[in-house]
Amino acid sequence: MRGGWLLPAMLSALLLLACDVQRPATAPTVRVDEAMGALPDPGFARAFEPRQFQFPQDHGAHPDFATEWWYLTGNLFTDNGRRFGYQLTLFRVGLRPGEAAKDSDWRSHQVYMGHLAISDIAGTRHYSAERFARAAAGLAGARVPPFEVWLGPWSLRANDELFPLILEAQHDDMGLSLRLQAGDKPMVLQGERGLSRKSATPGNASYYYSFTRLPTHGELRIGDSLYRVQGDSWMDREWSSSALDEDQVGWDWFALQFDDGRELMFYQLRTRDGGVHAYSRGSLVEQDGSIHRLLPGQVTLTPLRYWQGDDGTRYPIDWRLQLAEFQLDLEVRAALDDQLMDHTVHYWEGAVDVSGSHHGRGYLELSGYTGKP
Repeated sequence: MRGGWLLPAMLSALLLLACDVQRPATAPTVRVDEAMGALPDPGFARAFEPRQFQFPQDHGAHPDFATEWWYLTGNLFTDNGRRFGYQLTLFRVGLRPGEAAKDSDWRSHQVYMGHLAISDIAGTRHYSAERFARAAAGLAGARVPPFEVWLGPWSLRANDELFPLILEAQHDDMGLSLRLQAGDKPMVLQGERGLSRKSATPGNASYYYSFTRLPTHGELRIGDSLYRVQGDSWMDREWSSSALDEDQVGWDWFALQFDDGRELMFYQLRTRDGGVHAYSRGSLVEQDGSIHRLLPGQVTLTPLRYWQGDDGTRYPIDWRLQLAEFQLDLEVRAALDDQLMDHTVHYWEGAVDVSGSHHGRGYLELSGYTGKP
């Protein structure tokens, strides 16, 4: 779910670029419901039914679909306990279905967008950046084998297998150089064997799999300061040609790693009348990797505290999450209030702490709140 369904129409004013660029200071912003309210080109493939995943091919690009993303988040610590959250997301957006003719190095139907963020919890500061590039002349792209997806100086790459996964991302005032290991948890096929339905409309779905706990170590940079860090990451992979249904306005997405070795993912789709959409979904992953599928009736989410951005938008950054069937009664609280991603699409995404019946850490994404009172 995280990352949304980024449609070509949403980015057309910014993405028809012939070079690798950062987001212009004067570039417009787009509300999630406006960006995702129309279907992409009908020539794109749709996710109608479960499929047989094939690896390593499915780690790479799917140009027959309108959009996809490689999404990494994590909580990292230095040896003396200083904490950082991080996010690296690489999006592929199809302007037209399929690959372009290879009569020019500059011709491409694919555009890449990336978001990089570091939350310095002790320093109480959130850093973020955005990039765009055509998948042309080597500026951006994805390939297998071996696996690699890149956008200028931001990349994910591996050798014969997906892990260890090497993450490299440098920007003016921050940077990451990380190595992510496979760990003990198997891949999680979200939804119905990897088919994640977002509404009753046929084809409003994505193919979605996750790696919910990846031991991570490497270097993190803030300005000129380098930190050796280690911790756990979460990786989501999703591709789709969907749009929000008329009654959907955004979502609240939780990815939590408990100290007892379990993980929980849940996305609450919100409706325009303030309700919870029936196609909200999630999963609870046990220590041995077994999975419990979660439906909206099983999960109770109650906002506890809001943070207000400079534009007046209020984001519910602290929550109570209850899952009575599994004896979970949790408080999920932002590790840093201002973790706003103030880019082409406004959303709040950041590191959180988990307390209550169980303890842990994770990441929270809040989308579709811009323009709300």
